[in-house]
Amino acid sequence: MSDISPPQAALQDTPSQNNSGDSKYSTKRQELRKWQIRIFALSWLAYAAFYFPRSAFSAAKVGILEEGFLSRQTLGLLDSAYLAAYAVGQFVWGACAEKYGTRVVVAGGMIMAGVAALLMGVIPAAALFLPLMITQGLAQSTGWSALSKNIASFFTISKRGRAMGFFSTSYAFGGLAGAPVTGWVAYTIFDSWRWAFIAGTAVIVFAFVLFIIFQRNSPQEVGLPGIDEDPALLDGQHKKGAKATDASPRTRLSAKDLLAAVRYDRMVLKLGLVYFLIKPARYAILLWGPVLILEAMPDLSTMTAIMVPIAFGITGMVAPVLAGWLSDTVFGARRVPPSVLCLVLMVVALALWQVVTQSGSIYLVIGLLAFIGLTAYASDAMISGVAAVDFGTSKYAAGSTGFVNGCGSVGAILGGLLPGFFSGPVIFYTFAIAALLAVAILLPSWNKRPVSV
Repeated sequence: MSDISPPQAALQDTPSQNNSGDSKYSTKRQELRKWQIRIFALSWLAYAAFYFPRSAFSAAKVGILEEGFLSRQTLGLLDSAYLAAYAVGQFVWGACAEKYGTRVVVAGGMIMAGVAALLMGVIPAAALFLPLMITQGLAQSTGWSALSKNIASFFTISKRGRAMGFFSTSYAFGGLAGAPVTGWVAYTIFDSWRWAFIAGTAVIVFAFVLFIIFQRNSPQEVGLPGIDEDPALLDGQHKKGAKATDASPRTRLSAKDLLAAVRYDRMVLKLGLVYFLIKPARYAILLWGPVLILEAMPDLSTMTAIMVPIAFGITGMVAPVLAGWLSDTVFGARRVPPSVLCLVLMVVALALWQVVTQSGSIYLVIGLLAFIGLTAYASDAMISGVAAVDFGTSKYAAGSTGFVNGCGSVGAILGGLLPGFFSGPVIFYTFAIAALLAVAILLPSWNKRPVSV
């Protein structure tokens, strides 16, 4: 995952020593590599952990409906409130991360997410679910744009497709493991849907402790040159405990900061529109997967319905890595071509939902969900992650990803709302048409590259 390609000799060397035999010196290139690994691991863990309190509501829905605690329509409205707050937060927190740094924004979001999930697991009043879902939405929206900024700050554009591809597996893993793990704790161990929320809280607390201790915002904070500076600066010695520089001066947040990335490159606006069209499909499966499966195949057990959408997440783990590698190597750091190809396949897969579910074969349904996951997560990772970061550049990475994901989150409201009111076939046909429109919007930009490249 190293962003720098050191000379062969450097790969074989141990940390350099001065004439006194002092081993506290190493090259800045070696030090950067250590920090790339550390920041990547922390960012991946943090964003994966966000999905556990988020997915707890998906797992809890089955028990909530069986108990009659809330109606299906109410659950859909709660999802919509959550996603509306999530959308607002994306626009705001991305700009905040540019001004105040990743650590403050993400750590605050983790605290909010854990508290909101815990209260949803213990309070008896259904009326309080609305403000808590809004709080959860605002908390969840702190993660992606700020952590993408972290990746952009430590990896240059030539390797960022692979770095962001691997990073994007964090939300694929979160979507894969969040509902089954919290659902297993809730229904198998404690036989109560409320424990899904408590389990989600435990995961986010664990990740918060590691993040707040070990994370840093940029190479400058650990005495290294910025990632966009002259690579020759990395050939010098790095002394442990070297004085850090402040790469992001703290100034007041203004309204124009929210659209700074769009003004820098108008491609960011196009990516936002495309993401608005394609994100509802992924969120409908994440938020309503078990319910949609039971609707199509009512003879299945509750736990089977919860487990079947795992296929969607398994291929989602592979998809961002594959798409990132293809964009860096086969397409020469162009992000649009793999996005378009995946979206075309996604249109076909979504349109087959009714045909496959009517077959009555659970294996065909699993296979279809796996294929949808492969195409949906690949295009999602390219558009909301790698392309958003590239066209925002390391300077506006958080603002760009915040804007693009904010637009997507506005669309994702439909992913939470529509399954509460319409049948599965109607939903999937609608999302197929939206994905086809996204293809039409992206095609003219097939060879588009960031202005800085």
